[in-house]
Parts: sequence; structure tokens; C-alpha cells
Amino acid sequence: MAIHATAQVDPSAELGDGVEVGAWSIVGPGVVLEAGVRLASHVLIVQDTTLGLDTTVHPFAVVGGDPQHSGYKGETTRLEVGTRCLIREHATLNRGTPGGGGVTRVGDDCMLMTGAHVGHDARVGNTVTFANNATLGGHSEIGDRVFLGGLCAVHQFGRVGAGAMIGGLAAVTRDVIPYGSAWGNHARLHGLNLVGLKRKGYGRDAIRRLLAAYRELFEGQGVFSDRIDRVENDYADLPEIMEIVAFIRAGDRRPLCLPGEG
Repeated sequence: MAIHATAQVDPSAELGDGVEVGAWSIVGPGVVLEAGVRLASHVLIVQDTTLGLDTTVHPFAVVGGDPQHSGYKGETTRLEVGTRCLIREHATLNRGTPGGGGVTRVGDDCMLMTGAHVGHDARVGNTVTFANNATLGGHSEIGDRVFLGGLCAVHQFGRVGAGAMIGGLAAVTRDVIPYGSAWGNHARLHGLNLVGLKRKGYGRDAIRRLLAAYRELFEGQGVFSDRIDRVENDYADLPEIMEIVAFIRAGDRRPLCLPGEG
């Protein structure tokens, strides 16, 4: 353990083996820094926050700050960040609110670039990348392996499914399906995240079937509810399509991001 002479660590904080706290950094009450966590200089871990194994936080990040919610009255809530995360300069991650479950969660192996923001009560999956200044509103839900482009914003209670890609500057006011690719203001769906699928090892035949199911779902004949039923039946052997169907059926807060809708 290495704590710089100018750093401040609250007596109630718990620091694991090999933790480093840099110059002028502050670790507040109720904070848990698991083994291998590294705080560079001028980092503020406000309170009631857990940082998982080998997570690194760069200067001027504010982690575990009060939720930006007018109804918050100082109640004890938490922020939980997973293992091997990288939090870059000026990123902000807020704790939860009592009305939203009391916990904001960020999964493992996430990278939050400069100026990224995670709002209160958000749920962020594993291996999620926030490009510079990507922003999540309160209560938003982000699946695994999502890429959030620079300066994009996901509206409160918005959902982005696993494997999706959000373009830079996108204003995401509607739920984005798993493996979808969305951009624009307001964001529209522009097909599947083919780059992400190829990087994950999907071959040409698998991608061709995924695209066929996508076209049937969003461009096929009949009302949307009937198309969902057909796709669920015709592509039952494709876990990714079943994931998309389940995501659509679970939506009850925001409308769905669709092709051709601004």
C-alpha cells in the first residue's frame, strides 16, 4: 500500500493490498478500494463507493458523488464499480437514490474516457466503453460490450442492449436493441453493429441470418407485434435474435429506437 503524504484517507475507508493513493487525492467515508486499485493525483472518491480489483482512476475524476436528483436528501446510497475498470480524467460517477434502488453499478473491464458521466441508479454491464464525454442519464441500463460514442447521451430510464454501438453526438431518447447501431439527433437505428459482431467472431453465414431476421423484424409485412412473433418462431435457434426479442418485450419505459425515425 502506498499513500502519498498529501493524500487524505478517511479512517472508515477500507484499502486492499497494493492500493496506491496519489498526491492530493481524497478517499471519503464508506469507501472500499480493493486490491490493486490505483488513484492518480487529484482524484476524489467522495463516499460510500466500492472500486473493484485493479481499477485505475486518473486525475480530477469525481467518483461516488451525490446523485443529481432534486429529491435526494442526503440518504446513504452507494456506487459499485467492478474489476479492472479504467476511469479517465474528469469522469463523474454518481451514487444511487433511495427511489432507484440505492445503488449505481458499473461492471468489469469498463473504460470511461475523459469527461464521461454515469448518472444515479444506472446499470452498466461488462466491457462497456464510454468515449469522451459520453453521458448516461439516471436509471439508464447499458448491456455488455456496448460502445458509447463521444458526446452521446442516453436519456434517463433509457436502455441500450448488449453489443450495441451508439454513434458520436447521438441523442438516445429511445431504447436501442441488442447488437443495434444507432446515431443521430434524435438517434435512429441504422442496422446491426456489424463491426462488433465480426470482432466477436461471427462468420458470414451467421451475420447473414442475423441481418435477415433484422429485416423481417423492422421491414417485414404486417404489424410490429406479428413480426416479433414470426421472428421469434423462425429464428429460435439464434440466441442473439432471441435476446433482441426479449429486450423488445421487456421494454416498458421508453419507446423503441426504430429505423427512419428522427
